[in-house]
Amino acid sequence: MSSPPALLLIGPGTRDDEEAAAALHSLVRTLGERDPGLPVCGGSVESLADAVDELERHGERHFAAVPLALAASDARDALRRAVLRHPGISYRYLPLDSRPQLLEALERRLDAALGDGRRSPSDRAATTVLLVGRGSTDPDANAEVHRAARLLWEGRGYAGVETAFGLVAAPDVPSGLDRCARLGARRLVVLPYFLGGGPLVGRVRQQAEGWAEAHPGVDVRYADTVGGTAELADLVLARYREVCAP
Repeated sequence: MSSPPALLLIGPGTRDDEEAAAALHSLVRTLGERDPGLPVCGGSVESLADAVDELERHGERHFAAVPLALAASDARDALRRAVLRHPGISYRYLPLDSRPQLLEALERRLDAALGDGRRSPSDRAATTVLLVGRGSTDPDANAEVHRAARLLWEGRGYAGVETAFGLVAAPDVPSGLDRCARLGARRLVVLPYFLGGGPLVGRVRQQAEGWAEAHPGVDVRYADTVGGTAELADLVLARYREVCAP
């Protein structure tokens, strides 16, 4: 019986991003503790060639790659380039986008933004969500954010789930909030479609806060990103086992 494939985590950030590298290292360590028999390594988009080299040195010819950025195309492209140097290596690309476990985690962030007290179904019915993706020049990556918004809206009782982007793509955050207001929203939750923090998350928050100051009649709230090593490890392992478990 063949052994299950190794696990390669593709982290956000650059080769020199110490904060991102520390978060990736922590996640690799946690996954190794959760499943000691599973070979796990990680690298940024810029250092994927080194990560694939490491896998081959350890005799791993098959692996599953999980990108830790949502709705991003650069990880897939970098992975294709990295494996060109290694004939005979095979891999499966396993994005976390729109998986049920991720949607449940996003829903928990929305519930926290609405408050920890007792709520009725009318609380959600009066709430519009603005799901904010990173934004890309790749239309498929941007379409994934729209897909996630639709799946988040289905059956969860929100008044609506609209989309915006932090970079490159339209609409930007203020334009997305404008659209929500034109549709009649009086309570808005800005929900980052990110797996961790970083400068772009702070920029999204600043843009939303600026818009809220100019629109005092709208209740604007802010949800946290899906973060934390333990929760992210659960998401990654669920995705891996969904496809690769023997």
